Amino acid sequence: MPDLPDTAPTAAHPEGSDTPGTGAAGRTVLLAGASSALGTRLARSLGEAGARVVAVARREIPELDGLERVTTLRADLTDPAAVAALVASVHDGVGPVDAVLPLVGGWRGGGGIAGQSEADFRFLEASLTTLRLTTTAFWDDLVASPAGRVAIVSSTTVATPRAGNASYGALKAAAEFWTGALAHGFTTTAATGPDGEVRGAAVVLRVRAVEGLEDRLTEAVLGLWDSPAATLNGSTRTLQQGE
Repeated sequence: MPDLPDTAPTAAHPEGSDTPGTGAAGRTVLLAGASSALGTRLARSLGEAGARVVAVARREIPELDGLERVTTLRADLTDPAAVAALVASVHDGVGPVDAVLPLVGGWRGGGGIAGQSEADFRFLEASLTTLRLTTTAFWDDLVASPAGRVAIVSSTTVATPRAGNASYGALKAAAEFWTGALAHGFTTTAATGPDGEVRGAAVVLRVRAVEGLEDRLTEAVLGLWDSPAATLNGSTRTLQQGE
């Protein structure tokens, strides 16, 4: 894993306010699995909005080279040791993060129940493993932030199971359950503010397909800090074309 740029790490969550409506500016956002078209789009948009972005993927992301406020790192986010090394590298380079956005995706399926192969399940499982490992590893950062955020991109298939999507839908449902558990974690005493206020939010964004909804998803991510955490936390929002 390459080192982050030789810049002094920021103090703990120094710039971002916990005041709703202050946007992404000043937040430090980890994009986990950022080599996709959506990942690069979000990295650019968050950087332009004033966030500091750490974009992580298994491969190089040349599309993001040279962008201000965006740093790229390579790591296997399904490997606990690699994720632990990532935490140390991020803390040394930019300090604690305010948000974790796991974007590892992909689809395999079809062929009814009989077509749900073990190989496809293990391929799809990477998204759930990345969600588990990254949010666990950066949890202390998220609850210490005045405005911690986690958002996942899920699928409408969770609400309408189909035989050909059994593995895909089951893992998306598991990811939503995990995100719901994070939402509960943000309401516990250890995570709330001095007056008991909820400061963090874990959010599910459901789509039928990412393609064609990149603008809506970007808008939703940039808006994660525009509403009170207590309103957002635990919410599931379905995004559709033409809204």
